[in-house]
Amino acid sequence: MNTADRLGERKIIETIWKHLDKAPIISVPFGDDVSAIEYGDDNLVVLKTDMLVGKTDVPPCMSYWQAARKAVVMNVSDLAAKGVKPLGLLVSLGIPRNLTKQDIEQIGKGLNAGVREYDAYVLGGDTSETHDLIISVAAFGLAKKRALILRSGAHPEDIVATTGLFGLTSSGLKILKEKLAAPRKIRKKLVDAVLMPYARLKEGLALAKTGATTASIDSSDGLAWSLHEISSASNVGFIIDAPPIAQETYRFAKLHNLDPLALSFYGGEEYELIATIKPEHWRRVKEAVVQQGGNLLKIGKTTAKKTLLVKYGGKLIKIEARGYEHFKYNGSD
Repeated sequence: MNTADRLGERKIIETIWKHLDKAPIISVPFGDDVSAIEYGDDNLVVLKTDMLVGKTDVPPCMSYWQAARKAVVMNVSDLAAKGVKPLGLLVSLGIPRNLTKQDIEQIGKGLNAGVREYDAYVLGGDTSETHDLIISVAAFGLAKKRALILRSGAHPEDIVATTGLFGLTSSGLKILKEKLAAPRKIRKKLVDAVLMPYARLKEGLALAKTGATTASIDSSDGLAWSLHEISSASNVGFIIDAPPIAQETYRFAKLHNLDPLALSFYGGEEYELIATIKPEHWRRVKEAVVQQGGNLLKIGKTTAKKTLLVKYGGKLIKIEARGYEHFKYNGSD
């Protein structure tokens, strides 16, 4: 029987989508980071919703303040990938009966801290009683149609870049969930990557403003899966010749006999941006991101042949189409 745990999140979404009437004008293809509706000649209202659930999205040691803030970051990150600034957010809360007033205050403070980091506000929402904590956020912003960065615009020979390094959250989750040890110097950075993620909004806005970013995606489902999503939408392949693996990931992997490549490519929750950029504009685009206080790391290039490969340890290794997915086991080793 095809139950939810066998189908997985993506197949469930596809199944539901098949039974929905399609809007007459779809400005953003279904399956991209955001949705959008047109208003006026060249304007879009860009919409995003994402849900944080206690059992699946809140690891051990994460406070209610951090969980509420993370729920905001999850949504802002997807807007950032499209180059859209959030203007406001709606929040629906599912509150278990056993939460205290202090717990609920922490949720409120965490929500406010999250939105104010990105110069936005919570405008309203809904509250209900649930068996598990649920923080469902809907964010919206405005954009010019021609400025929105989709997943489908990459071309062969584009430069592939990311806004940061990978593997920190996979390692941090192993510390929090599996009680693996790490030296104090790196433990804090690994755990903080899980408990205090950041949306790369300034970087995303800078990427969009250059006009030279051909495709972009938020990496919360993992580096490998994000590359496969761009590959599918743009009909290109990838050769990653500079894998963006953090030094702390290498150290943690060596300590526990883990594969740093797997930790970096098949984890998730990084909330970095992965972008493809016209090669003749690389220096200008990188400078634009750096001027906003961010970073942009060249990790490879797109190819006409639709294969995804990474150069690692002197070998070309196939990048598998897997990453974080609800309803399924999400291992990274």
